[in-house]
Amino acid sequence: MRDELLAVIEKNSRIDLKELAVILGVEEIDVVNEMAAMEAEGIICGYHTLINWEKTSIDKVSALIEVRVTPQRGEGFDNIADRIYKYPEVRSVYLMSGGYDLMVILEGKTLREVSSFVSDKLSTLDSVLSTATHFILKKYKDHGTVFGQKKEDEREMITP
Repeated sequence: MRDELLAVIEKNSRIDLKELAVILGVEEIDVVNEMAAMEAEGIICGYHTLINWEKTSIDKVSALIEVRVTPQRGEGFDNIADRIYKYPEVRSVYLMSGGYDLMVILEGKTLREVSSFVSDKLSTLDSVLSTATHFILKKYKDHGTVFGQKKEDEREMITP
């Protein structure tokens, strides 16, 4: 039941528990208990709302920052990641394979605010060797949701 439950709530965390129980073919109390157990185990870490900020009046700039660091002896990347994710501007931090070590996702009100954070706070941390900033200009798809799908032309084609 866990796998199916997680698959459903990952796509729609607001689904009614009764409906979820019907989909899974179990009692509602079983769904409630299983979700509580997964929350206690740290499997379910939170519930989020996906917002298309371009359709609001709120100014928000997002950036992906590639960070190369020197891992610390006996700690690896954990200590530097811990220092980075404590900043309120930081939305996500991932350990990566490839040409850089950490991917940091930031949010701010302006390009300048994000740039200042990177140059004044992130780049100056011990162990940080280099950063590369990539501003997100437009989101086409996020967490499986497509933004701004083109509406298909529903008019009938008339030919002479």
